[in-house]
Amino acid sequence: MSLRQDIHKDIAVAMKSGDKERLSTVRMLMSAIKYKEVDAHRELTDEETIAVISSLVKQRQDSIEQFTKGNRLDLVEKESKELEVLRTYLPPQLSEAEVRDIIKKAVAETGATGQKDMGKLMKVVMPQVKGKADGKMVNDIVKELLG
Repeated sequence: MSLRQDIHKDIAVAMKSGDKERLSTVRMLMSAIKYKEVDAHRELTDEETIAVISSLVKQRQDSIEQFTKGNRLDLVEKESKELEVLRTYLPPQLSEAEVRDIIKKAVAETGATGQKDMGKLMKVVMPQVKGKADGKMVNDIVKELLG
C-alpha cells in the first residue's frame, strides 16, 4: 500500500474516531499532496510524497519558532500537534551520529578536503539522508567536517 493510500485511509479512521485535530492535519496533508499531483499531472511516488511531508514539517518547525518568539503559546501548541501528526508519516529519522558516519564515509569516498568540495560531497550524502534527516543538520555537519 502506498503512503498516499495510508494517508487517505487515516482520514477515514480520524473521521470515525472523531479526532478533529488529526482529521484537520491529515486533510491538510492530503490537500498539499493533491496540489503537487496537479502540478505534476500524475500521482506522486512515495519518495515525492515524503518530500511534501518534509516541507510541511519544516514549515511547522519554522512557525513554532516564530510563534515562540512572539509569545503565542496557543499557536505553538496547535503547530506542535500538527507537527506530531505529520512526523508519523516520515521514515524514522537518523541520529546525528548516524548522519556524521554517512558524511565521513562520503568524505572518504569523494576525497573532499575543503569548502570547495561541498557540492560534490552533498551530491553523495543527500540521496542517503533525504527525508531521514534535517537538511540544516546535514549542512552544519558537512561544514564542520570540511572546515
